Amino acid sequence: MVIAFPVPGTRVVVRYLLPDGQATDALGELVTVEPDVIVVDGRRGLERIGRATVIAAKAVPPPPEPRARRGTA
Repeated sequence: MVIAFPVPGTRVVVRYLLPDGQATDALGELVTVEPDVIVVDGRRGLERIGRATVIAAKAVPPPPEPRARRGTA
């Protein structure tokens, strides 16, 4: 299966398989797409993901603005 990746700098979600066969997601900025590895910069830091483990990838919108805190009166 060939997966088309967005251009680096795009916010993405990448679903990939862990060694135990379970799927997980990486959410963040796509840093680089190399022949064997892609790199996503998210909350967990830089994640190097083997391309052979990737199930799906797509661009996602920016995160929502933080909500204003309610004041206590």
